[in-house]
Amino acid sequence: MKYLPNIIIALLIGSFASVDAAPPEAGSIAEKDTTQNWTFKPDPTLPNVLILGDSISIGYTLQVREHLQGKANVFRPMGRNENRRENCGGTTYGLENIDRWLAVQKWDVIHFNWGLHDLKHVKAPGSSDKSNDPDDPTQATLEEYTKNMQTIVGKLKATGAKLIFATTTPVVPGTRNPLRTPEAPVRYNAAARKIMEANNIQVNDLHAFALPHLDQWQKPRNVHFKPAGSDALAKQVATVITNALEAPNQ
Repeated sequence: MKYLPNIIIALLIGSFASVDAAPPEAGSIAEKDTTQNWTFKPDPTLPNVLILGDSISIGYTLQVREHLQGKANVFRPMGRNENRRENCGGTTYGLENIDRWLAVQKWDVIHFNWGLHDLKHVKAPGSSDKSNDPDDPTQATLEEYTKNMQTIVGKLKATGAKLIFATTTPVVPGTRNPLRTPEAPVRYNAAARKIMEANNIQVNDLHAFALPHLDQWQKPRNVHFKPAGSDALAKQVATVITNALEAPNQ
């Protein structure tokens, strides 16, 4: 019986370890939903809005389109397959494809974000192979992210569109597959904010907007949002875009 406490401690440690090792991130609901119809017929009399971002933005784009119906045509990159909603990934992927996305037509407003892919841990620098090891690198270092964002912003400004940068949404503790840490979005957002301030670009602070509601809006140990969270983000994004459309050109 004297060994019983040690056995209990060992079982508890094993239990906690197994929970931490469990795969929590199942991916984005919107990206997995193949029933959604992303094609639409734009109204040539309305302004054109482009949403650039990863799966978080995929989760709210269709709702933003509904909120802005009759006010603007809302697009996002669709890749090379007509009904495939393209994930804009990290800034490295963004740099490789930004010219293609911007060349589609003349844009009046561009709402954009990069961050969640850049700050995730991967097996090797720049790769997309997921890692749960904190000693492994992030897909893009903070310095690389900053440099890439500066180049991307230069290309966005050249379009003449009104620009809105959305801060990267929060990461909850225990997020795995891949590992992301809660403090990483804070650091990457701070770097992005400096670029936006230097270029007089509006910031839509989705990080601060979502942070008080993560228990209700975000999936556990996961960066992706529940439908209620995506709906809330969509309303916020639609409001900010509407204000930009209605604001006089400077």
